[in-house]
Amino acid sequence: MTFDINVILAQLPAILSGAGVTLLLWIAGTIGGAALGFLVAVGRRYGGRIIDWPLGLAVEVLRGTPFLIQIFLLYYGGPFIGLALDPIPAGLLGLTIYGAAYFSEIFRAGFAAIPKGHIEAAECVGLSQGQIVRRILLPEMTMLVLPPAINMAVILMKETAILSIITVPELTLTVSAIGSQQYAFVESLFLLAVFYWVLVEVTDKLGRYAEHRLSRYRFSPT
Repeated sequence: MTFDINVILAQLPAILSGAGVTLLLWIAGTIGGAALGFLVAVGRRYGGRIIDWPLGLAVEVLRGTPFLIQIFLLYYGGPFIGLALDPIPAGLLGLTIYGAAYFSEIFRAGFAAIPKGHIEAAECVGLSQGQIVRRILLPEMTMLVLPPAINMAVILMKETAILSIITVPELTLTVSAIGSQQYAFVESLFLLAVFYWVLVEVTDKLGRYAEHRLSRYRFSPT
Protein backbone atom coordinates (compact mmCIF):
# COMPACT_ATOMS: atom_id res chain seq x y z
CA MET A 1 0.00 0.00 0.00
CA THR A 2 1.42 3.39 -0.98
CA PHE A 3 0.69 6.83 0.39
CA ASP A 4 -0.62 8.95 -2.48
CA ILE A 5 -1.91 12.33 -1.32
CA ASN A 6 -2.70 13.24 -4.94
CA VAL A 7 -5.73 10.96 -4.72
CA ILE A 8 -7.19 13.33 -2.14
CA LEU A 9 -5.94 16.58 -3.67
CA ALA A 10 -7.68 15.66 -6.92
CA GLN A 11 -10.92 16.31 -5.03
CA LEU A 12 -9.78 19.76 -3.89
CA PRO A 13 -13.02 21.68 -4.73
CA ALA A 14 -15.11 19.33 -2.57
CA ILE A 15 -12.51 19.48 0.20
CA LEU A 16 -12.47 23.28 0.20
CA SER A 17 -16.25 23.32 0.31
CA GLY A 18 -16.26 21.02 3.33
CA ALA A 19 -13.57 23.11 5.02
CA GLY A 20 -15.66 26.24 4.43
CA VAL A 21 -18.69 24.65 6.10
CA THR A 22 -16.53 23.58 9.04
CA LEU A 23 -15.12 27.08 9.50
CA LEU A 24 -18.53 28.70 9.17
CA LEU A 25 -20.14 26.42 11.74
CA TRP A 26 -17.19 26.77 14.12
CA ILE A 27 -17.00 30.56 14.01
CA ALA A 28 -20.77 31.08 14.17
CA GLY A 29 -21.19 28.43 16.86
CA THR A 30 -18.39 29.87 18.98
CA ILE A 31 -19.70 33.43 18.75
CA GLY A 32 -23.26 32.30 19.42
CA GLY A 33 -22.18 30.05 22.28
CA ALA A 34 -20.14 32.82 23.90
CA ALA A 35 -23.00 35.33 23.60
CA LEU A 36 -25.60 32.90 24.95
CA GLY A 37 -23.23 31.74 27.67
CA PHE A 38 -22.66 35.32 28.78
CA LEU A 39 -26.42 35.90 29.02
CA VAL A 40 -26.79 32.71 31.06
CA ALA A 41 -23.98 33.78 33.40
CA VAL A 42 -25.55 37.22 33.90
CA GLY A 43 -28.98 35.66 34.45
CA ARG A 44 -27.62 33.29 37.07
CA ARG A 45 -25.77 36.08 38.82
CA TYR A 46 -28.55 38.67 38.92
CA GLY A 47 -31.76 36.72 38.28
CA GLY A 48 -32.23 35.26 41.74
CA ARG A 49 -32.83 31.64 42.65
CA ILE A 50 -35.91 31.35 40.46
CA ILE A 51 -33.70 31.87 37.38
CA ASP A 52 -30.43 30.49 38.70
CA TRP A 53 -31.80 27.03 39.50
CA PRO A 54 -33.27 26.07 36.08
CA LEU A 55 -30.35 27.63 34.22
CA GLY A 56 -27.89 25.82 36.46
CA LEU A 57 -29.70 22.52 35.88
CA ALA A 58 -29.63 23.02 32.11
CA VAL A 59 -25.91 23.79 32.23
CA GLU A 60 -25.16 20.68 34.27
CA VAL A 61 -27.17 18.46 31.92
CA LEU A 62 -25.39 19.86 28.85
CA ARG A 63 -21.95 19.58 30.46
CA GLY A 64 -22.69 16.10 31.76
CA THR A 65 -23.75 14.50 28.48
CA PRO A 66 -21.65 13.92 25.32
CA PHE A 67 -22.13 16.28 22.41
CA LEU A 68 -22.62 13.24 20.17
CA ILE A 69 -25.78 12.29 22.05
CA GLN A 70 -27.04 15.87 22.20
CA ILE A 71 -26.75 16.48 18.46
CA PHE A 72 -28.22 13.07 17.69
CA LEU A 73 -31.28 13.79 19.88
CA LEU A 74 -31.66 17.30 18.46
CA TYR A 75 -31.62 16.22 14.83
CA TYR A 76 -33.33 12.84 14.95
CA GLY A 77 -35.52 13.41 18.01
CA GLY A 78 -36.48 17.01 17.28
CA PRO A 79 -39.27 16.14 14.81
CA PHE A 80 -41.12 14.29 17.58
CA ILE A 81 -41.59 17.61 19.40
CA GLY A 82 -42.15 19.68 16.27
CA LEU A 83 -38.52 20.78 15.80
CA ALA A 84 -37.55 19.58 12.32
CA LEU A 85 -34.28 21.17 11.21
CA ASP A 86 -32.02 20.69 8.22
CA PRO A 87 -28.54 19.35 8.98
CA ILE A 88 -26.64 22.66 8.93
CA PRO A 89 -29.12 24.65 11.12
CA ALA A 90 -29.35 21.69 13.51
CA GLY A 91 -25.57 21.47 13.71
CA LEU A 92 -25.20 25.19 14.34
CA LEU A 93 -27.92 25.20 17.00
CA GLY A 94 -26.46 22.17 18.73
CA LEU A 95 -22.93 23.57 18.70
CA THR A 96 -24.16 26.93 20.03
CA ILE A 97 -26.12 25.43 22.92
CA TYR A 98 -23.34 23.01 23.81
CA GLY A 99 -20.75 25.79 23.81
CA ALA A 100 -23.02 28.12 25.80
CA ALA A 101 -23.07 25.71 28.74
CA TYR A 102 -19.27 25.82 29.04
CA PHE A 103 -18.91 29.51 28.23
CA SER A 104 -21.46 30.34 30.95
CA GLU A 105 -19.26 28.64 33.55
CA ILE A 106 -16.19 30.46 32.22
CA PHE A 107 -17.94 33.82 32.53
CA ARG A 108 -19.40 32.93 35.92
CA ALA A 109 -15.93 32.12 37.22
CA GLY A 110 -14.70 35.42 35.77
CA PHE A 111 -17.42 37.33 37.60
CA ALA A 112 -16.59 35.58 40.86
CA ALA A 113 -12.88 36.41 40.54
CA ILE A 114 -13.46 40.17 40.53
CA PRO A 115 -12.84 41.76 43.97
CA LYS A 116 -16.09 42.61 45.73
CA GLY A 117 -14.67 45.98 46.72
CA HIS A 118 -14.70 47.12 43.10
CA ILE A 119 -18.40 46.29 42.77
CA GLU A 120 -19.25 47.90 46.11
CA ALA A 121 -17.42 51.05 45.10
CA ALA A 122 -19.40 51.18 41.85
CA GLU A 123 -22.66 50.76 43.76
CA CYS A 124 -21.66 53.54 46.15
CA VAL A 125 -21.33 56.04 43.30
CA GLY A 126 -24.77 55.11 42.02
CA LEU A 127 -24.02 52.85 39.05
CA SER A 128 -26.85 50.53 37.98
CA GLN A 129 -26.35 46.78 37.63
CA GLY A 130 -26.15 47.17 33.85
CA GLN A 131 -23.50 49.88 34.17
CA ILE A 132 -21.56 47.74 36.64
CA VAL A 133 -21.54 44.86 34.17
CA ARG A 134 -20.40 47.07 31.27
CA ARG A 135 -17.90 49.28 33.09
CA ILE A 136 -16.54 47.07 35.86
CA LEU A 137 -17.20 43.37 35.32
CA LEU A 138 -16.58 43.12 31.58
CA PRO A 139 -13.27 45.04 31.45
CA GLU A 140 -11.84 43.36 34.53
CA MET A 141 -12.82 39.82 33.69
CA THR A 142 -11.71 39.93 30.05
CA MET A 143 -8.12 38.97 30.85
CA LEU A 144 -9.29 36.31 33.28
CA VAL A 145 -11.62 34.51 30.87
CA LEU A 146 -9.65 34.89 27.64
CA PRO A 147 -7.36 31.82 28.03
CA PRO A 148 -10.17 29.37 28.96
CA ALA A 149 -12.42 30.94 26.31
CA ILE A 150 -9.78 30.32 23.62
CA ASN A 151 -9.42 26.77 24.85
CA MET A 152 -13.19 26.32 24.62
CA ALA A 153 -13.15 27.68 21.07
CA VAL A 154 -10.57 25.04 20.15
CA ILE A 155 -12.73 22.32 21.69
CA LEU A 156 -15.76 23.49 19.69
CA MET A 157 -13.68 23.50 16.53
CA LYS A 158 -12.83 19.83 17.01
CA GLU A 159 -16.41 19.01 17.96
CA THR A 160 -17.55 20.09 14.49
CA ALA A 161 -16.32 16.71 13.26
CA ILE A 162 -19.18 15.06 15.19
CA LEU A 163 -21.70 16.91 13.02
CA SER A 164 -20.92 14.42 10.25
CA ILE A 165 -23.28 11.94 11.97
CA ILE A 166 -26.27 14.15 11.03
CA THR A 167 -24.96 14.49 7.45
CA VAL A 168 -23.68 18.05 7.77
CA PRO A 169 -21.40 18.44 4.71
CA GLU A 170 -18.42 19.58 6.77
CA LEU A 171 -14.83 18.50 6.22
CA THR A 172 -14.92 15.21 8.13
CA LEU A 173 -17.89 13.89 6.18
CA THR A 174 -16.50 15.14 2.87
CA VAL A 175 -13.01 13.71 3.32
CA SER A 176 -14.31 10.42 4.74
CA ALA A 177 -16.56 9.99 1.71
CA ILE A 178 -13.67 10.70 -0.65
CA GLY A 179 -11.48 8.25 1.23
CA SER A 180 -14.13 5.54 0.95
CA GLN A 181 -14.70 6.14 -2.74
CA GLN A 182 -11.00 6.20 -3.59
CA TYR A 183 -9.93 3.58 -1.01
CA ALA A 184 -7.56 6.19 0.40
CA PHE A 185 -8.35 6.00 4.10
CA VAL A 186 -4.86 6.84 5.35
CA GLU A 187 -4.51 9.84 3.06
CA SER A 188 -7.95 11.19 3.99
CA LEU A 189 -7.37 10.86 7.73
CA PHE A 190 -3.92 12.41 7.40
CA LEU A 191 -5.35 15.43 5.58
CA LEU A 192 -8.08 15.77 8.19
CA ALA A 193 -5.58 15.65 11.05
CA VAL A 194 -3.34 18.26 9.40
CA PHE A 195 -6.30 20.61 8.83
CA TYR A 196 -7.39 20.52 12.46
CA TRP A 197 -3.83 20.77 13.75
CA VAL A 198 -3.13 23.87 11.65
CA LEU A 199 -6.41 25.43 12.76
CA VAL A 200 -5.62 24.75 16.41
CA GLU A 201 -2.17 26.30 16.06
CA VAL A 202 -3.51 29.41 14.32
CA THR A 203 -6.23 29.83 16.96
CA ASP A 204 -3.71 29.43 19.76
CA LYS A 205 -1.38 32.04 18.25
CA LEU A 206 -4.23 34.51 17.74
CA GLY A 207 -5.37 33.94 21.32
CA ARG A 208 -1.89 34.60 22.70
CA TYR A 209 -1.63 37.73 20.58
CA ALA A 210 -4.99 39.01 21.84
CA GLU A 211 -3.99 38.23 25.42
CA HIS A 212 -0.72 40.12 25.00
CA ARG A 213 -2.42 43.15 23.51
CA LEU A 214 -5.09 43.24 26.18
CA SER A 215 -2.53 42.94 28.97
CA ARG A 216 -0.62 45.92 27.55
CA TYR A 217 -3.82 47.94 27.35
CA ARG A 218 -4.89 46.99 30.86
CA PHE A 219 -1.63 47.82 32.53
CA SER A 220 -0.70 50.80 30.39
CA PRO A 221 0.01 53.88 32.56
CA THR A 222 -2.04 55.97 30.13
